[in-house]
Amino acid sequence: MNEENELSYFKGGLAIGVSLGIISGIASTLWYQKKRTVDADLVLENVKEAFLKEGPIEGSWIEFEKKPLRKFAIHSKTYNGGISRLEDGVMVQYEFTADAFTGTVIDVKRIKD
Repeated sequence: MNEENELSYFKGGLAIGVSLGIISGIASTLWYQKKRTVDADLVLENVKEAFLKEGPIEGSWIEFEKKPLRKFAIHSKTYNGGISRLEDGVMVQYEFTADAFTGTVIDVKRIKD
């Protein structure tokens, strides 16, 4: 009878340990997904793809350093980049800001000469 009691304690401890392992694994996965950012190269490729729908581009760039952005109560990290292309024989440059967590373009500005 004493051996059965020890076995039930072992099974109970094992069940608790496995449960804690599963819960901590799920929690760490969710935390990682929330903190993970999109690769800057992928963001640039998506912006280039959108610009290519309207015509050829001459050049592009992106800063790999994430910069903080604060607009009112919204705080995020962003990538800054640019695209240049010929429009009516004139080189035109655009700058863009994209959210580092989602890759969504937040702003696009045409640079005036």
